[in-house]
Amino acid sequence: MKVQRPTRVGYRGYDVYGMAPSSSGGSTVGEALNILERHDLDAMPTADALHLYVEASSLAYADRARYLGDAAYVDVPLADLLSDAWAAERACAIRPDVAMPKPAPAGDVTAYDGTCSPASPGAGVEAPDTENLSTTSLTTADRWGNVVVYTLTIEQTGGSGLTVPGRGFLLNNELTDFSTTWDPVDPNRIQLGKRPRSSMSPTLVLRDGEPVLGVGSPGGSTIITTVLQVLLNRLDLGMTLQEAVAAPRATPRNGAEVLAEPAFVDAWGAALAARGHRVAAVTEPSFPQAEIGAVAAVELLGRRRMLAVAEPSRRGGGAAAVVRP
Repeated sequence: MKVQRPTRVGYRGYDVYGMAPSSSGGSTVGEALNILERHDLDAMPTADALHLYVEASSLAYADRARYLGDAAYVDVPLADLLSDAWAAERACAIRPDVAMPKPAPAGDVTAYDGTCSPASPGAGVEAPDTENLSTTSLTTADRWGNVVVYTLTIEQTGGSGLTVPGRGFLLNNELTDFSTTWDPVDPNRIQLGKRPRSSMSPTLVLRDGEPVLGVGSPGGSTIITTVLQVLLNRLDLGMTLQEAVAAPRATPRNGAEVLAEPAFVDAWGAALAARGHRVAAVTEPSFPQAEIGAVAAVELLGRRRMLAVAEPSRRGGGAAAVVRP
């Protein structure tokens, strides 16, 4: 087992901790939050806040594709990607009412100073998505306020379909999480002994050193946007945790289109289209029941009280309970 320090960013008085590489979850959620923190989201119309969510997530995914891989094999500039100066400079690409061209290009971690500079020449490249949606995630807490967000995967359901003789557990087929084409500068190219990049995003939110919120989800590369949107809903848009989890989702991953659940398209598609976004509904069989993610979350309410929340309907509905309420 490899023990690593988590990623950490400050966000509106909270400390947000996530998973380190080779997962791209902690860095991508963290970078997007750093970009979003530059805007007073709770004071603007929801459509404007969602426009900024799409843009911040797209920029973070552009940098994810360029820099994230197994840190034992590639130099992942984690401190740069999570720095406020980096976020300030990346945020320069965002206009408050007009979508940037997609895919957006990655930033240059070798040359930034936190100020707005001329736009990067050329367009970005849409990174192929090879991750499956069959990850598992659970969140729990105990009476003392210890919180665990546990995300695990063997890739698709059944993994490789092979079991270890005499042991009975399934082997994964995580090789599919590597990039499928050979590029010597791709941080996620296949190499002997290397761990593939994942999007697992078990996330803990603390205030003054005490846990406040734990959030996780399955969903391949949509895990990052699922967790990010729940945090946005809960910490910025005034939703309760139940509302934040149940709200319709979009998954902006720096593609030409913003894929979204049909309910999100119905609610916000026209407003985002007016800002230049191409919003399209996810469909089966690529997405189970045309849904994005399946969140399990816990919020600590103080005085040894907590709230456990699962999906009310996605993937048939989740399970959440508090023992001895």
